[in-house]
Parts: sequence; structure tokens; C-alpha cells
Amino acid sequence: MAFPGTYNFNYYRGDTSEFVIQPKNSNGEAFDLTGYTASFTIASARGPIGAAPAFSYTASAVVNDVTNIITCKIIPSLGRTLLAGTHVYDVQITNESPEPDVIFTLLTGTITVTNDITGAGSA
Repeated sequence: MAFPGTYNFNYYRGDTSEFVIQPKNSNGEAFDLTGYTASFTIASARGPIGAAPAFSYTASAVVNDVTNIITCKIIPSLGRTLLAGTHVYDVQITNESPEPDVIFTLLTGTITVTNDITGAGSA
């Protein structure tokens, strides 16, 4: 694995947003995701370990170890809690079977949230 990739995207508050990640080895072949779990965390800011950002949410990240693809999704109920503005996120994979744990950050970036019209009154 190399340093994480960057993907900055726009998000319309309260909608479903989905993207996939297919990690590769340095030789270009698919990275074997057998035994890995994934996490997709959205936060107000980056900071040192142990420093709590103003908010931090866990969105959906599902590993398919047959196709070696990770599907990340913001569902409407989470999306409605995101305030308009720019937030940060990371997508990490973890394998706890070898000691110590193996953790890779695959993707990082910003999410720019735009308020919607239809659900403008709901939080």
C-alpha cells in the first residue's frame, strides 16, 4: 500500500451518496481484502489521536473480499445530520488476525455539504 489517495467530493445534504474503492498492490493487481474490515469516518477536522473533533460520524463501508472492492455510502439519515460546509473523511481497512493489527488508510479528502431544499427544516 502507498500513501492514501485523495478524493474531494460534493454532497447534497440528506441524499444517498456512494462510491467504491478497489485497492491495488504495487504491481497493479487487486489487493486481497480477505480478513479486512473497513471504516468510513466523517469529521469536522483532523487532529492528533485522542483529540476529539467537534463531530465525528461513522458512515457505511462494506468489504467484498470476493471482488476486492469496498463500497462506501452516506445514507440519508446520516446525511441529514451533516451541516453545510466542508468536512474531512478517511477510509481505512483493518485486519486484526496477524498480531499486531494491520491498518491502512486508503482514501482521504474533504466533503463539501450543500443544504437541500426539500428537507431544509429537518436536522
